[in-house]
Amino acid sequence: MKRYSGFSIQSLWGNMDNTRLSVKKTFSLVSPFPLIIIFGIALLLSGCRSPQISQEEIQITVNVDGENRPASVPAGSDVEEALKIAEIGTAESDRITPPLYTLLSEGEEIEITRVREEFESKEEIIPFERQIVRNESLPEGETRLIQLGQNGLKEITYRSVYENGVEVSNSLVKTITIHEAAPEITMVGVQAIFAPIPAPGVIAYLSGGNAWLMEDSTANRRPLVTTGDLDGRIFELSPNAGWLLYTRKSEKDPAEEINTLWAVSTIGRPKDPIKLGVSNVVHFAGWRPNGGTRIYYSTVEPRAAAPGWQANNDLYQVSFSAGWSTNPKEIIEANAGGIYGWWGVNFEWSPNGQTLAYARPDSIGTINISTGEFNPLLDITELSTHSDWAWIPGMAWGGDSSTLYTVTHAPAQNLVTPEESPYFDLSAVSIANKSNIQLSSQTGMFAYPASSPLRPSGKENIYQIAYLQAIFPSQSESSRYRVIVMDRDGSNRRAIFPPENAQGIRPQTPVWAPEAISGQEGDFLALVYQGNLWLVDSGSGQAHQITGDGLINRIDWQSLSSK
Repeated sequence: MKRYSGFSIQSLWGNMDNTRLSVKKTFSLVSPFPLIIIFGIALLLSGCRSPQISQEEIQITVNVDGENRPASVPAGSDVEEALKIAEIGTAESDRITPPLYTLLSEGEEIEITRVREEFESKEEIIPFERQIVRNESLPEGETRLIQLGQNGLKEITYRSVYENGVEVSNSLVKTITIHEAAPEITMVGVQAIFAPIPAPGVIAYLSGGNAWLMEDSTANRRPLVTTGDLDGRIFELSPNAGWLLYTRKSEKDPAEEINTLWAVSTIGRPKDPIKLGVSNVVHFAGWRPNGGTRIYYSTVEPRAAAPGWQANNDLYQVSFSAGWSTNPKEIIEANAGGIYGWWGVNFEWSPNGQTLAYARPDSIGTINISTGEFNPLLDITELSTHSDWAWIPGMAWGGDSSTLYTVTHAPAQNLVTPEESPYFDLSAVSIANKSNIQLSSQTGMFAYPASSPLRPSGKENIYQIAYLQAIFPSQSESSRYRVIVMDRDGSNRRAIFPPENAQGIRPQTPVWAPEAISGQEGDFLALVYQGNLWLVDSGSGQAHQITGDGLINRIDWQSLSSK
């Protein structure tokens, strides 16, 4: 008998038809043994099939929707498989015990707790507050309603959790202020306890969110803007004192709009303020000397995260008059602004109105108004604040428009990095040759220099510089300061305010009187001290307290001579 090797079962079965045909044709000629072998192999193969064994089932119970549902499932099933077999649907929020991956045993129970959430929002009134503001410019006992109160509105959202239809928790999840409440502000006149003194020109001051004016004397006071919402970021008289430029808090969410820019006439009877169509001004907006009603400003983009904005580091020009304003003209397009550019850039016009200077955390310099290019004069080591704010060096033009006075970041003697040094100096930079001279060391980061107007002295015109000196120079971020006055070259330096035994003043830029005052040894400096306006003689240091309500936070002073 012929032996078979190297064949597959598939090939054997596939060739059976041909084999049967061959057998049929040769039945009478061939021996019956091959046929018997083939049928024997087929019978053997059919006997190798696995026997069909039924899987054992177990009985479980599913407790759901208030019912106990019995179910039969194959042994070895997990909870997820059992629920599918029992055709019981679940939601993602449902709580299932034991967990879905748990293998089940005979008689085990599955507990399904139906969980759902409901959110309910409702509006609530925010009642307005009543504020009383004491003011020395009104007769004693007289009252004046400055601002009507207005209720605010907020939306409160609550979350309720139900388990099997029963409430198990209720919690506050979100509160949104739709609009803030506006306080009712009533001004009450009080007797002025400070003797009036001459103050030539116009002093504008910001008190309790309102703008006030003093003209020629500290006794002549009148309200200019009484909306109660001036934010103090911009508060500047025009060079001829005919206009006040200021910003107001926006009625929108600060993450959408921070403030808006306005101008109001200071001359004659009260006039309606002019909205300039400009918003989100944080660092700079100001008048160009000898530029009429041209205003230059820089903008930011509001952000919900600290510090509340992303600076554009741009610059625009706009002109206006009663009832109209020009379209903004771009001088500097939005840019990165160098190191810490997200914080912003400050600008300052020279007294003659011919040159615009800039200050940012890493340098000071001038701007080419025609091209918008930055021309650095002095590189400054930036300060690492390790916080959500950046330091911009204080900067001021000298009265002759040829020198910039600025604060520089000085190196430390110990091992801290230059960016972390706590020391700052006051320097003068020549516009002509870019030379840099240190005038005073360790003044503090908020020295904020300010130049007096030019004053004739013999055959030349001179000016003085006032700046702030930190009481604790190595901790100048939190230190109080004293006012120092010196000649333009740094000589004849003297502290004038406040006295040694008194608390120092908070960081601010001193404001020089625009004109000399008869009978004074020097020029007046206007300062905010403990929330009040003070005038200090730069020569003798004699100080006069002008207000006593403690509400003032911004001041400016310009001459009336050019009106």
